[in-house]
Amino acid sequence: MSKDIRTKMWKAMDDSPNVIVSLCENNEHGEPMRAQLDKDANSEFWFYTTKSNRAAKGGKAMVQFSSKGHDVFACIRGTLVEETRKEIIDKYWSKPVEAWYEHGKEDPSLLMLRFELDDAEIWEADPGIKGMYKMMTGKDIKPEEMGEHDQVKL
Repeated sequence: MSKDIRTKMWKAMDDSPNVIVSLCENNEHGEPMRAQLDKDANSEFWFYTTKSNRAAKGGKAMVQFSSKGHDVFACIRGTLVEETRKEIIDKYWSKPVEAWYEHGKEDPSLLMLRFELDDAEIWEADPGIKGMYKMMTGKDIKPEEMGEHDQVKL
């Protein structure tokens, strides 16, 4: 099950890479960011941000994800570190990213963060007919009737 649910998470994130990012060491709220995903790099992904962003200092972090259809949810744990490789910064650069930076890639406020993934807890909300019937009639539902759930290494 772990491989299957992990694959479902990556596919759902590819369809909509919008997440909430928060640092673990502080008491600040998370904020929405768009993950830059690479189909060949399933142990890391990236964020363009600014040097003044609350996540800019990096460190242990959590990423919360909910799919477009609200059928896959994930809490991903890892470490945010500054990405300094020019080839990575260039690889994910796009017109929508550029719109956020007055001076493009030369903007002094530009910062790219790499999220090095440790593990994730993933839920797939996919109730079967029995689960749907119980929900509609107010009967008790067991967690396993609502879909898969697993903790996986990434």
